[in-house]
Amino acid sequence: MSVKLFVTDLDGTLLPGGKTVSPENIRAVREAVRAGVTVTIATGRMYRAALPVAEALGVEVPIITYNGALIRSTSGRVYYRSDIQPGTVRRVVEFCRMRGWHVQTYSRDELYFAEYDDYARAYERDQQIRGHVVGWDGLMEHTEEVSKLLSITDGAEQTEARLHELREAFGREVSPVRSKANYAEIINPGVSKADGIRRLAETLGIAAADTMAIGDAENDLPMLKAAGRSVAMGNAVPEVREACDYVTSECEQNGFAVAVYRYVLGRE
Repeated sequence: MSVKLFVTDLDGTLLPGGKTVSPENIRAVREAVRAGVTVTIATGRMYRAALPVAEALGVEVPIITYNGALIRSTSGRVYYRSDIQPGTVRRVVEFCRMRGWHVQTYSRDELYFAEYDDYARAYERDQQIRGHVVGWDGLMEHTEEVSKLLSITDGAEQTEARLHELREAFGREVSPVRSKANYAEIINPGVSKADGIRRLAETLGIAAADTMAIGDAENDLPMLKAAGRSVAMGNAVPEVREACDYVTSECEQNGFAVAVYRYVLGRE
């Protein structure tokens, strides 16, 4: 197969240390682009948080953000978006408020908190972005172009319980999913990184067989399975390593760049 679309996760894959792109990975991306490959990012992050990473690559890259709810290039071209209905946003916010859950919304690519608690502070540090503290009434006002809502918990068990409650209450109106142990994300049904890959490939006229994805975490599995070929990072969880066609070096060893040269460009 020839790889025409290469899709990468961010944390633990493209980003050694989770913060900045290494020079080695930047060079690998640029060489792939020069060879005619479209390189794209797929992440649960908001567009504004993913944009600095994409810009560091120095190429015009379409970014799959909000776990597939928004596909937008570094220059601002929107390829696809799937926003939650304003009425649904308000009902989910009220549902969380009544249970004392932390919830944050993303409206028009701005981040909003009801309260500036420890969850909000930790999220800002992790994503290197600042949100707006607007209170519960304020969350009810910012309901346009909401790509997702996020409820942050204290761990995987609490997250799973919260997801169960949301599914019971909202049925197929929204799709609650776990993206990290303590992240309960609320997006539209059918939205996923895997769907983002399929949509982008179709838009670009690229066959599914000519796509490749790389990742490390359990929540990357759908997109890895959706791609024509898949690569697991050396630091990937066992489930990812078992599901992928190839395994590269660890993130801290620039396994992303190794994968590009070996599996995309056919070099050793």
